[in-house]
Amino acid sequence: MRLGLTYNDVLLVPKKTPLYSRGEADVTTRFTKNISLNIPLVSSNMATVTENKMAIAMARNGGLGVIHQFCSIEEQVKEVKKVKRSTSYVIENPLIVQDDINIFQAVEIMRAMNVTSLIVMHADEMVGIFTSRDYLFEENLDRPIKEVMTKNVVTANYGIGTEEAKKILHEHRIEKLPLLQDGKLSGLITTKDIMKLHTWPNANRDIKGRLRVGAAVGVKDTIERSAALINAGADVIILDVAHAHSEIVIERIKEFKSHFSVDLMVGNIATGEAARELIEAGADGLKVGIGPSPVCSTRTISGSGVPQLTAVMDVCEVARRYDIPVTADGGLKFPGDIAKAIGAGASSIYSGSLFAGTDEAPGMIMTKDGKRYKRYMGSASYDSNHERKENEQGKKLKEKIDVFVEGVAVLVDYKGPVEDVINASVKGLQSGISYCGARNIKEMQKNAEFIQITFNGWEESLTKGNKLSE
Repeated sequence: MRLGLTYNDVLLVPKKTPLYSRGEADVTTRFTKNISLNIPLVSSNMATVTENKMAIAMARNGGLGVIHQFCSIEEQVKEVKKVKRSTSYVIENPLIVQDDINIFQAVEIMRAMNVTSLIVMHADEMVGIFTSRDYLFEENLDRPIKEVMTKNVVTANYGIGTEEAKKILHEHRIEKLPLLQDGKLSGLITTKDIMKLHTWPNANRDIKGRLRVGAAVGVKDTIERSAALINAGADVIILDVAHAHSEIVIERIKEFKSHFSVDLMVGNIATGEAARELIEAGADGLKVGIGPSPVCSTRTISGSGVPQLTAVMDVCEVARRYDIPVTADGGLKFPGDIAKAIGAGASSIYSGSLFAGTDEAPGMIMTKDGKRYKRYMGSASYDSNHERKENEQGKKLKEKIDVFVEGVAVLVDYKGPVEDVINASVKGLQSGISYCGARNIKEMQKNAEFIQITFNGWEESLTKGNKLSE
């Protein structure tokens, strides 16, 4: 009978470091075959973890957020679009309106889409631009926007460089620069977006300067949902199934790859055999973790699973032969667990508990006994299933629904901005890289040596205040 180990069962053996400071450690990595990360942190597709605010914060700091699928296709698409519109060098499809709508209608559109300007068209011709300055102090919101919009708009040719765009914006003291190609509107550059390029230098961006974002799908509507999400700009699709080593998942992978060229991350699995079959079916990345999450009860309900460190090692051993990245999903209780997961071969970590309870996580802050909390629900928990059913039917359900449960809902400590959690996690990993005598993640994985410890060895390691949740 094999021995299964998790993060608390081992430590990384310290080795001579070539670094003068842990801050020199390079933490760039890959999430899938073609999707890179500037930091190896990914927020999971859970309803109480990742929507647009979390995904934006993760990408701005160099990681990635995966928009959850526990909503309608239209709702998930809106979340993806909000991320892609939040930061970009060139807005490829700026919002346009016709010049016959009134100020009230235009303002409602801007609020709904979270933008500060609209390009105004008359048929197919651009005739102006409408911003908040155009209706400031305006009392009659029934006035057509063509009466108040900014006319004689300064434009530039599509494909203009950043520095040249800056000069035009500065020279004319404007904040919006529409781009024309063959006389037709083809994009928009804004001062705000250019400033963001400098504010978030480590941001994870696509080739158009937009933040990268992932989106999850299940096996029921894989192709339909994926098509809508990819059309909205999703950079990577995550086929998320509790037990992904199955015939239906293999069929969906092949079907997906026959329709789309976007990378597909597949999980969850826990064995080398699962890794081989999913990779050969076409998976561009693998997600490892059967039951390690604090809000997942799979192991106690089904009696199945593999302790997370062993699962990561087994999957990575196979994935390495195919040059396919692996992300370690769940089981992270301490900052050092990230270093252990990466040292064991994972290219990134994928977590819900690490990022739950932050400002950017969905949900309200609750106060109980003088302490602040946010709710954190397992995707297979009763609470999560009940809320999804209510959303589907559009009404409150008082009766208990009949559903198989493999998760729980808990309260987690309120943690403040997710950026603080990210920074602490990255510093811990950089320290781990240094202790492994390495300069980067690849060297760390080559040098990593684990030592199995006893319960007393673990007790000796503990100090107060070093849990990720504290």
